[in-house]
Amino acid sequence: MPRPKTKNELITLSQQNFEKLFSMINSLDETEKQTTFSFEGRDRNIRDVLVHLYEWHQLLWKFIQANLMDKYRPFLPEPYNWKTYPKMNIEFWQKHQSTPLEKAIADFQESHTKIMALITQFNDENLFTKKYYSWTGSTSLGSYIISSTSSHYEWALKIIKKQIKSLKNLSTI
Repeated sequence: MPRPKTKNELITLSQQNFEKLFSMINSLDETEKQTTFSFEGRDRNIRDVLVHLYEWHQLLWKFIQANLMDKYRPFLPEPYNWKTYPKMNIEFWQKHQSTPLEKAIADFQESHTKIMALITQFNDENLFTKKYYSWTGSTSLGSYIISSTSSHYEWALKIIKKQIKSLKNLSTI
């Protein structure tokens, strides 16, 4: 599905990608779910991917809630900006190294539900009109939401699909 342009498309694609993600995860046995990825990258296992998505949901939630209450808050917390946010992602990774997979799953599922409910409060105009809210800068609120939901889930799907392929290759050796 192309990038969402309406509230319904955003909800549909986000939910579809969320369900695909858990379908992939649930296709693995418990050992495979805990297995370290066989390829390089910041995220070393499924837990790392899920807590990353969870933390970006938190950024989105705080950004929207604060700004709707006229308490300006940038999307990225100080001292980060769009050039330095990879450092923030590493901090998220470090923060969750002792988080159990079960908690990562529960937290992500809960935050997804919360974000989906939040989306329903908006309409197509205030989601997809650029500069509708001054606090979204030159873009739309929908752009922020897409980046933290449907398109971010696509990123996660690619990572987990790569791991599943790697696990299958290992089992045929």
